[in-house]
Amino acid sequence: MARDGAKRAVLIAGPTASGKTALAIARARQSGARIVNADSMQVYGVLDRLTARPNPDELARAHHEMFGHVDPSVRYSTGAWLADAHKQIQEADKENQELIFVGGTGLYFDALVSGFAQVPAIDPEFVAEAEKLIQERDEAGRMALLVERDPATARRLKVADPQRVVRALSVQMATGKTLSAFQDANGPGLLDDYALERIVLMPERGLLRRRIGERFAAMMEAGAVEEVEALLARDLDPSLPAMKAIGVGEITAMLAGKMDRDEAVEKAVIATRQYAKRQSTWFRNRFRDWTFVDPFAG
Repeated sequence: MARDGAKRAVLIAGPTASGKTALAIARARQSGARIVNADSMQVYGVLDRLTARPNPDELARAHHEMFGHVDPSVRYSTGAWLADAHKQIQEADKENQELIFVGGTGLYFDALVSGFAQVPAIDPEFVAEAEKLIQERDEAGRMALLVERDPATARRLKVADPQRVVRALSVQMATGKTLSAFQDANGPGLLDDYALERIVLMPERGLLRRRIGERFAAMMEAGAVEEVEALLARDLDPSLPAMKAIGVGEITAMLAGKMDRDEAVEKAVIATRQYAKRQSTWFRNRFRDWTFVDPFAG
């Protein structure tokens, strides 16, 4: 229960494998808080282990919401996440329950705290067209294209992450209006009347790299291959976000005989480390007023 009637929420962000789940559960057990997922891959069903969702024992230790609640066939958006998060906030408020938002998706936290641009739903054909535009471009090339199409959004991005560049390009192509123009018309944040504790977990880089390698090896042993087989059996559109989860492509190639198990693991680990580096850069640049903590120090 929230003490002395105050509304409180804890926001726990950080790169993949930084210990967010353990901290969230520890804090929730102290306060009876409701843990709400803020990770764009952990929302999808089927990929339990491959997205490092809390396991059944962890889920049983605290009240968890919005983990695996979206079918992989769905293109789940930040707007959809925010609408679902709003329902959780309302439910927690009724129960006088503290909230813990935990995950690695910075855009979710931004929308939660600073408001969200009401961008219309974008037809998948525009997303596919944007993906083709950046397919052969490195980071510098993606940024150059974004500067040309949406210079304001380009200035806001410290890293030309493929997903965010595709988002900006597809919005511009579909609506004739830049993503930055929509963002400048943000609505209010959902936690404006809450006392917020904002934490970014940032382990030492070498330790984080090692944890990523160990964790992916454990995922493979715990059923990641079977999860990908189940996903492939559904014959889903390969452009869907769930199909682009790190490890899906590598394990798919392994199952097709295009690489062996060791190579699949190596490539997935490299991709995960690159993703963690992008996350870390994003958090350092955008969340400078948050409290940065090394959960494994000392």
